[in-house]
Amino acid sequence: MLNLSYSKVDAPTVPAGSAASNSAVSGTVAITSTKTEVKQLAIDDKLDKEDGLIPRKKTNLCKHTQKGMCEYCSPLPPWDKGYQQEHNIKHISFHARIGELNALTNKGEGSSYIPPLSETSFKINKKCPSGHDPWPKGICSKCQPSAITLQRQNFRMVDHVEFQDSEVINNFINAWRLSGSQRIGLMFGSYDNYDKVPLGIKAKVEAIFELPQLDNEDGLILQNWEDGNKVMELTERLGLIPVGIIYTDLSDAGKGDGSVICKRHKDSFFMSSLELIFSVKWQLKYPNICKWCDSGKFSSKFVTCIISGNTSGEIDIEAYQASESAEALVKADLISPSTHPNQVYINEQTDERYVPEIFYQMINEYGLQVKNNAKPSFPVEYLLVSLTHGFPEKSDSFFKSTEPFPIENRGYIGESADMNSVKKYFANCSSNAELLCNRLSNLHAVYFLLNGLDILGKEDYDRIVDVVSSKGESLVSAYRLMESPGWLTLQTILANI
Repeated sequence: MLNLSYSKVDAPTVPAGSAASNSAVSGTVAITSTKTEVKQLAIDDKLDKEDGLIPRKKTNLCKHTQKGMCEYCSPLPPWDKGYQQEHNIKHISFHARIGELNALTNKGEGSSYIPPLSETSFKINKKCPSGHDPWPKGICSKCQPSAITLQRQNFRMVDHVEFQDSEVINNFINAWRLSGSQRIGLMFGSYDNYDKVPLGIKAKVEAIFELPQLDNEDGLILQNWEDGNKVMELTERLGLIPVGIIYTDLSDAGKGDGSVICKRHKDSFFMSSLELIFSVKWQLKYPNICKWCDSGKFSSKFVTCIISGNTSGEIDIEAYQASESAEALVKADLISPSTHPNQVYINEQTDERYVPEIFYQMINEYGLQVKNNAKPSFPVEYLLVSLTHGFPEKSDSFFKSTEPFPIENRGYIGESADMNSVKKYFANCSSNAELLCNRLSNLHAVYFLLNGLDILGKEDYDRIVDVVSSKGESLVSAYRLMESPGWLTLQTILANI
């Protein structure tokens, strides 16, 4: 089990695309009103315009011609229960869930629009309109939250995590290989369509920024991130956003063959209750902007990836999200970590905290669905959503450089950036614009150039961002950078080292 501790890190504003125009959802109902002033991510606007219908081929039961269609071959909606059972699908995509709810709540044109989504809240209303004294002096059915019945979430905000370059993961794991201590980092990238799931979304990881931390063999402590806003400003300028957190939980098996201990399995735990609440707090920092919810936001697309040993003793990655119910439980201060990593503890009721009845549904040994009392604790798995992960068949990573540059906050293993590392990294770049473009395509190098030195100015900052983010015009931007006073000054200093 990995022990985690952290200090407060302010969340930046997440860049988002403009809201899509009103459109039909999944070919079932025309939506006439949404929260259009909300600016969603571009991928959400794109998927809002798609129906996600699942095509089916003509079968022996079909009696029509090739151009005909019947109930046996007509496309299925992406939330079809029969299709889920047939293909053992545990979670439908978030946009399929929106389509399913729209089909239930908004029956057709002419009827009043009802937002299909609403944020779950388990808090007691201390401003009850009934006029009585607030809790704990008074309570009524209007301000008292209903009993909670937990069940596994049947949809995922993100379906897949795709690491654009395997070296990003390998370089991250190297910190553990060199020190034997655990490591944590913030993943930057973007969200895109995941075509293996109807209306699916994948998180594309382009880089990992390693946060200030104190690492140990069995855990780590996150320290105050003083330069956090500078990192966020740079990545936002590059068109990247925080998509998740990643950390290691590795222990060498001691066999001398590179194998590691398998700590996480069905008989122990996959994510501890401490880690679950840690993930929830990150998710709450990065809410999912959504025009289909009455509040303008719903849950989060922020993911958690854990690097640990699998049952074969190999280093592997598992990707998760905490459910929307988990977020609501944490916001209401109803749960805490337990000494048993696979159990979530329910907090005691106090004058400030009202704790309603909490149950969880499970399938018993007879295959029947039963409801159990969740107090004093219940399994973590009821608040956990598992994702798939992988690497693209053809890599097209945002950062192109394959030359290593010292990664930030690694001074404890003797790895830190300075003028000598800058000179070595940018060797032969003074007159080679193409090589300069390649070398600048590295988040760690660019961050140190712009924030670790006091040489380059705002115009140089803008030119470097143009070099990294421009696709077809990066060479033009590189030539402009090479002619700038700030860059020439840097070259002069490096030449005299």
